[in-house]
Amino acid sequence: MYKVLITGGAGFIGSNLTEYFLSKNYKVVCLDNFATGHRHNIEPFFQNPNYTLIEGDIRDLEVCKKAVDGVDYILHQAALGSVPRSIKDPITSNDVNVSGFLNMLIAARDAKVKRFVYAASSSTYGDSESLPKIEEVIGKPLSPYAVTKYVNELYADVFSKTYGMQCIGLRYFNVFGRRQDPNGAYAAVIPLFVKQLMNHEAPKINGEGNYSRDFTYIDNVIQMNELAMLTNDAEAINTVYNTAVGDRTTLNDLIKYLKEYLSEFDIEISQVQPIHGPNRVGDIPHSLASIEKAKALLGYKPTHTIDKGLKEAVQWYWENLK
Repeated sequence: MYKVLITGGAGFIGSNLTEYFLSKNYKVVCLDNFATGHRHNIEPFFQNPNYTLIEGDIRDLEVCKKAVDGVDYILHQAALGSVPRSIKDPITSNDVNVSGFLNMLIAARDAKVKRFVYAASSSTYGDSESLPKIEEVIGKPLSPYAVTKYVNELYADVFSKTYGMQCIGLRYFNVFGRRQDPNGAYAAVIPLFVKQLMNHEAPKINGEGNYSRDFTYIDNVIQMNELAMLTNDAEAINTVYNTAVGDRTTLNDLIKYLKEYLSEFDIEISQVQPIHGPNRVGDIPHSLASIEKAKALLGYKPTHTIDKGLKEAVQWYWENLK
């Protein structure tokens, strides 16, 4: 059976990928420095003989070389996410997201790994106003984070052309689901709103709430990683794909969904009203992906719309946050 390295494997997306591939009897190596990942995300895997944890930092090339030893595929999820974090501290975001990414590419090249699948980002579309977002049409980045993720795509492209590597980038669109951390200064909007509503606290919406996003449930992301990792179609390799649902939801509608689903557990949540603050620097107003390329070249068929995904996520948070 294949051996897969998942960088950032103790994080939200990484731990879900780990769980899935272990269930398929893959050997899984997790590399994580626990800067944003959590041990409790991976504790259930410690007894699995197919699971290996390497605690280390992708900014250390020797650690990267150790992690790729004997590996067939890499699913590179390790990064410092968050637009606001990158605005506050662009140097660290660049060190992790660019220098760390380059280290992983070097290690993968030298180990002759079959394929390098990496987490790209919808932030790469930047100031492009066209909707839906099509992979070949991007604008200028609006944050240091967006710059780093675009540089990842450029490096992957150069490595594929220069060294003959197989690289596929997945531009994630607002991924959410089980194990996504609701705590911390840079918590994503859905787990943050869920936590606030469960505590009967008013969620704070940046702006009037009309900004929209293509919220993408974790199971769709797992599917895209597997398809990208295993495709044998030469045309499907050495490119990037939107990883999304192809639908958009405003923040105001998101709150309505969450209140509705959480009220099934606690009716008082239906009475909690959001408050509005200023728009956030670096945020794009609207995000909507075209998923036609992923459908055509990878056979992608998203299983979860926003409402189905939110119902499952809310159920998980209710069982695990209470």
